Amino acid sequence: MPKTCSEPAAPSQRTTLHGPSMGTRWSVTHDADSTLNLAVLRQDLAAAVEQVDEQMSPWKPSSDLVRLNHAPVGTWVDLPAEMLEVLDCALEVQRQSGGAFDPGVGALVDAWGFGAVRDAPDAAAIRAARQPMPGTAHPAQQTLELDRPASRARKHAAVQLDLCGIAKGYGVDRMAAVLQRHGVPHALAALDGELRAVGTQASGTPWAVALEQPEAGRRSVHGVIELDNLAVATSGDYRRFLQVGEARLAHTMDARRGAPVNNGVASVTVLARTCMLADAWATALLVAGPGEGLAMAQRMGLDALFLLRRADGLVEMGLGRFGNSTGR
Repeated sequence: MPKTCSEPAAPSQRTTLHGPSMGTRWSVTHDADSTLNLAVLRQDLAAAVEQVDEQMSPWKPSSDLVRLNHAPVGTWVDLPAEMLEVLDCALEVQRQSGGAFDPGVGALVDAWGFGAVRDAPDAAAIRAARQPMPGTAHPAQQTLELDRPASRARKHAAVQLDLCGIAKGYGVDRMAAVLQRHGVPHALAALDGELRAVGTQASGTPWAVALEQPEAGRRSVHGVIELDNLAVATSGDYRRFLQVGEARLAHTMDARRGAPVNNGVASVTVLARTCMLADAWATALLVAGPGEGLAMAQRMGLDALFLLRRADGLVEMGLGRFGNSTGR
């Protein structure tokens, strides 16, 4: 029966739900009334993240992404609406970033040992992935045609797509949508380094999120970010990399150079209204580097924090809400 106006509201309680997905773990911390069915909520959150993985994983042979990659040039491929939404956003960020963000780096990712094909760089594969030479290839937004009303896409030239720079952020957005559908007004959803706040904490205080110190093999706090109905994503060179001799190769690809990013940027953190946008722009700015990236962030009006490696330590450069930076 519906509650009457005289019935007191159920008290809120702090709960954390979590589970594995996308090679990492998702988690949701929320303040909700005690009548919420946590088992159903957890099931729906896990299903939302798993759907993104099933559609956009470059590792799963049955994913829609792999199916699109394997499709002949010129052939229309039916795709789920969620994946078309992500592809549309990826192509738009690619255009706005001048190719710093590029969803067509799949062949480079595999060639350098970060994909499903190999676990070390392969010189022949790198040469093949660089053909034609960096800077002369057609960008993905010219190679890939989307027909969202008909839920399909087709390639006009051979391209291997990789959505790892945006899909996790979208997974967080899907979790946020589940929370809102369940009527949860206060929550923090996270997947790896991507997070999104649904409202504030029940107390009215923003959610406090730690900004990591960009150090390999060690987790420590560099600063704290407060979120209220806002998303944040960080891309860096310190979590996933390959050690080749004395060189450390970051997993993020610079398609314009045909090689892993190597520009002195330790990490870039971006705030945005959706985690998908925050994720994509953090990747784009990491690739763009300190000079081009800062100019790009300023032109796009982004809230971005760069942590740059210098001989005497890390240097912060912030724009927008990071103008005063978090500090150490």
